[in-house]
Amino acid sequence: MTGGKLRKKILITGATGYIGRRLKIRLLENTAVALRLLVRNRNKVSPQLRQQVEIVEGDTFHQQQLAQALTGIDTAYYLIHSMGAGADFEQLDRTSAENFRDACIAAGVKRIIYLGGLGVKETASKHLLSRIETGEILSARPDEIQTIWVRAGVIIGSGSASFEIIRNLVQKLPVMVTPRWVSTQTQPIAVTDVLSYLASCHDLDYQGNLVVDIGCGRMKFGDMLAESAKAMGLKRLIVPVPVLTPRLSAYWLLLFTPVPFKVAAALVEGLKSETVMQNDHAARYFPQIRPLPYREAVLQAINDIEDNQVISRWCDSSGGTTCDISDQEDIAAAVLRDQRIHDFGDIGAEKIYAALCSIGGNTGWFTYNFLWKLRGFIDKIFGGYGLNRGRRDPADLRVGDALDFWKVVDIKPSKRLLLLAQMKLPGKAWLEFDIQGHSLIQTAHFYPRGIWGRLYWYAVLPLHSLVFSDLIKKIISKAKKNRSNREA
Repeated sequence: MTGGKLRKKILITGATGYIGRRLKIRLLENTAVALRLLVRNRNKVSPQLRQQVEIVEGDTFHQQQLAQALTGIDTAYYLIHSMGAGADFEQLDRTSAENFRDACIAAGVKRIIYLGGLGVKETASKHLLSRIETGEILSARPDEIQTIWVRAGVIIGSGSASFEIIRNLVQKLPVMVTPRWVSTQTQPIAVTDVLSYLASCHDLDYQGNLVVDIGCGRMKFGDMLAESAKAMGLKRLIVPVPVLTPRLSAYWLLLFTPVPFKVAAALVEGLKSETVMQNDHAARYFPQIRPLPYREAVLQAINDIEDNQVISRWCDSSGGTTCDISDQEDIAAAVLRDQRIHDFGDIGAEKIYAALCSIGGNTGWFTYNFLWKLRGFIDKIFGGYGLNRGRRDPADLRVGDALDFWKVVDIKPSKRLLLLAQMKLPGKAWLEFDIQGHSLIQTAHFYPRGIWGRLYWYAVLPLHSLVFSDLIKKIISKAKKNRSNREA
């Protein structure tokens, strides 16, 4: 109860994804709202937030889990898409949307709010077309449930895939040889404005379905690169050429940005089509929201990165193989292991744990950084993440965070850190740090796929003897140095 009134019950799907993480924080500011989250893995929600929200574990492909998540809900946010999934992503999107809409109707939900993409069906890429079809499916039964469909173009914010591509290209390349799609028109929008529209939708006084296109002024993608360079105080030359095909463009992004090939290819395909607003409903129904100009949105994103205020990143999503960690924390299947044990004396488990949580990203991997970088480069060549995905925060880790080409799959403060390898491998690998008594136990676990997996493992064992022996020693050394600095 709030002020004698029942709190509106709201469900967020995709709550551990890029938008979902930020939206739940925004909605929690409203004391008239009671929030429930549908997530695959409750451990990806911070312990603090778990005290403020209700959590249902599951997904949109299981009717019973959906029914449980939607019971008593007034408004449901649908923030799910399958960009990271395989070739069947279109059917997955259709099935998910149909399941969700029908379950909402059965549960008596009054309103669905969906975030899709700008564009028209005639020129849309496969992924954008799937987003449009999702909106149509969710809106298909207006006599039984209302749908507000918010459509955005390129989202500019710290950690968004689009902004990380733009930022990396601008910072790394004084001269950018670009494909023809840099002349495509789009209407970018700051992530803070996306959140403002989404948060305002749940109490909008409107009957029937509504499509709301959002964005700031029209721009070419090339202009976005140029404006971003100015915002960063850089001078950059952009040279469009006609010979870069979408596939070559995706490889080009793969080398200079953090995104893997599948995500790069989907984004490039989308940039070939115009993504501009088709209606003025944003200004008509949300006059209180005035979207930030593009340069201000860029500066805001840069400030968040510099101030270590990156709430979410593009690779936080729990959907598909790109970022999901469901069932990946089980290392019992590993058949090959490389274990190192070092005594850290009286340093203290909390100091060792803090040092563990600072590895990777800009800190690097200590003495043999060049070998880590070489492995990251090889991974990039084969379509993986490489090392330049980095990390969200220089000192803090949470379950689901990306850590270069690893993914954090389990954390027990001052006790354990488990990383799942997301580099290209002939098998599955984990890197585990376990604090027991006064010892740090570091174990590389590997489950090989066939004979090639076993050959790979034995081929890299000599490098393990260098890299992993150094890593555990330097973690302890860093913890000892940090303790000394604090005591000084």
